[in-house]
Amino acid sequence: MNLKVVTRNVGIALLLNALFMYISAIVSAIYGFDASFSPLLLSAIITTVAGGFPLIFVRKFYSINIKEGFTIVVLSWVLSCLFGMLPYVLYGGEFTIINSWFESVSGYTTTGSTILNDIESIPKGLLFWRSSTHWLGGIGVVLFMLLVLPAVSSFRMRLSKMEISSLSKDNFKFKAYQTIRVISIVYLGLTLLETLMLMLAGMSFFDAINHSFATIATGGFSTKNLSIKSFDSVWIDIIIMLFMLLSGIHFGLLYSAFSGKSSNLFRSPVVRYYLLSILAGAIIVTLNIKFSGIYTNWGTAIREGFFQVVSVGTTTGFANGDSSIWPGFSILIIIFFTIQCACSGSTSGGMKADRVLIFFLAVRAQIIKQIHPNAVVGVKMGNQTIDKEVIYSTNLFIVLYILIVFISALFLTGMGTPLLESFSASAACMGNVGPGFGKIGSLGNYASIPFLGKLLLTIQMLLGRLEIYALLLIFALYRRR
Repeated sequence: MNLKVVTRNVGIALLLNALFMYISAIVSAIYGFDASFSPLLLSAIITTVAGGFPLIFVRKFYSINIKEGFTIVVLSWVLSCLFGMLPYVLYGGEFTIINSWFESVSGYTTTGSTILNDIESIPKGLLFWRSSTHWLGGIGVVLFMLLVLPAVSSFRMRLSKMEISSLSKDNFKFKAYQTIRVISIVYLGLTLLETLMLMLAGMSFFDAINHSFATIATGGFSTKNLSIKSFDSVWIDIIIMLFMLLSGIHFGLLYSAFSGKSSNLFRSPVVRYYLLSILAGAIIVTLNIKFSGIYTNWGTAIREGFFQVVSVGTTTGFANGDSSIWPGFSILIIIFFTIQCACSGSTSGGMKADRVLIFFLAVRAQIIKQIHPNAVVGVKMGNQTIDKEVIYSTNLFIVLYILIVFISALFLTGMGTPLLESFSASAACMGNVGPGFGKIGSLGNYASIPFLGKLLLTIQMLLGRLEIYALLLIFALYRRR
């Protein structure tokens, strides 16, 4: 393996992080040189030196093999998280080493879990950096990096294939450079549009840009202790719900719809299943929390029921109410969406609606096959027949995914964490969702989780964000040496 090509391209990823650290320092300066200015500036300088050093002394490389490609992807994520924790560590307060690592990984993986008890006491510059890690992680550090690399198609294609899930690749009809361009245009466009709409709904520019970063990245970091509930605005709830739903759809499909190449998103079976499942879940939860007596009026039940299902179903994790007080039936519905999540090709984490739909279709085909043993029964998604290899890999992924969630929950309970909190934390971090139930609920935080528990959950966040295999393949590739 050529270490020079790896260090050079990982360096570019670090420089992108340094750029946002400088911007965050400028935000700190605008707000009166608050207490985060020095930590941000020093972190930016350290990250610039670390990222710039390989670019100065290592020449450009135009070829890359599979081992180098995977190494670049994984190191870009891990080192971004490591350098991204520097502003927190240097600031201090609640940010111990493990808490800084947890907050950084949670930001970059767009999980949105936090250890902070008092978010509103954090300086503006550091809050902006916190939201920036979401925005960087949402589009993918590697995809950002590809935008500034030389236009070498084979190089771009290999890296983008590793960053974008295999399911999303099957739906894209674009070459690698066009894929990057599509993702960037949609990502930037949604961020700007939501920022403008939130400002019109009454948010300040600072709150609007931070919440847009978190929404489009389906992250969930808020500038308020009570998340979206703090604003107590129906219009803000509606705007954020709309953009959460959009951000959970394949960006290639959104680009086609917005550019006029395809006028109907509902032609995609995955989009139909994704939206209809969330609608059904929201209606069921709303009815349950209303008739169980949790809420006395329909308006509050509809508002909180729909918002929480959309928030969890898109892995965003914002909150406009406390779902921990809901009946067990509604909690189980929320846990289902915590595991399923949104579409591939979006900024969402989790198992993905695509895989769940393929699983359901495969089960239906198997039932038909049992009734008619001699029939040739294929698994079709719309007009497309799903290959047996895709079905096999999908089912294998689902089993592996659930196994990791179960094992992690088992370890957490062994550390003394209550059962519901253990399982919901494991599922939420694996799915990059954020909130669970109990103390880690929608209006709570992860501060009470023990040291080893936080470390375990950050590993799950990375596994979920890289869809398990990319991280595991690194160990397999180097073991074969």
